[in-house]
Amino acid sequence: MNSNRIAFPLFFLFCFSLSAQTTKAGPVVTDFGKVYRIENPDFKVEKEREYKAVIDVTGSWDEHEKRNALIETAARFLNMHAQSGVPASQLKVALVMHGGATKDIISNAAYQEKFGTDNPNLALVNSLLELDVPIIICGQSANYRGISREEFIPGVQLSLSAMTALVHLQSEGYQLIKF
Repeated sequence: MNSNRIAFPLFFLFCFSLSAQTTKAGPVVTDFGKVYRIENPDFKVEKEREYKAVIDVTGSWDEHEKRNALIETAARFLNMHAQSGVPASQLKVALVMHGGATKDIISNAAYQEKFGTDNPNLALVNSLLELDVPIIICGQSANYRGISREEFIPGVQLSLSAMTALVHLQSEGYQLIKF
């Protein structure tokens, strides 16, 4: 009986502490890229350094109504570092799209024609493009999948290949993030 009087309040305190851990978008990408705030990490964020990342996006959902979480990684990268005190001017991120992910950066009209639904990535991709995030599509994958340049979301860049874009960006100091 005594143990229950202690256990129940501890359980509710534990549940409250979990629910208090909320995610937040912004300040760079306001509608996407929600992240948890991490207080006093052991591995410190260097606020004076420039962070340059290239995200290699090759996968996508089979369900055409789902947003590609790997694209949202770019928004999360920008937001989590800005929330941790790194100035947005010191944050650079690029996306290299290939394989199955090429479908996620085609226009809404092309997406509707191919899959019968709106492109769930459109608003996210446009938000990133407005922030001058390079989004580069592999020309080899686009051709293999029958995607023409006219079908790209405006602002998406075409590369000879994903390999070409990845090598180029890494030579410019971008660090590869691969999931």
